[in-house]
Amino acid sequence: MKRIRIFWTVVKRCGLDKAVIGFAILFFVGSLFIMWREPQIDSYRDAMWLLFVSCMTIGYGDYTVVTPAGRIIVVIATIYQLVLFALLTGVIIGNYQEVLKYRKKETVMEFLDKLEHLSELSPEELEELQEKVRNLKG
Repeated sequence: MKRIRIFWTVVKRCGLDKAVIGFAILFFVGSLFIMWREPQIDSYRDAMWLLFVSCMTIGYGDYTVVTPAGRIIVVIATIYQLVLFALLTGVIIGNYQEVLKYRKKETVMEFLDKLEHLSELSPEELEELQEKVRNLKG
């Protein structure tokens, strides 16, 4: 649950929250419309399955849209989903790189702080610092 909250915070910070909510609305309303328009779709659950399978480009073929209106909904939802997932992927990767950059900077600052205060370090801390330097030389 914590990871979902972190993900949603990142999405909101990047301004994609409206796009995600828009897709959810399109998905549920589009499913409802498909249920009403498509002759072989008997339930809302089947309409949601059809739209999900279409948006994820799986296309099992157990249900297909045959009406022009149903095809338009599926095409719009699929294009929306492809663009949304591309944007979300970019946001996740960008945020991850930012976190790594911050951690690296924090580690370097901690290392420099220890170097500035060598005389105040205990023998164990000096050993640890020496080991880190050896690992950096590699």
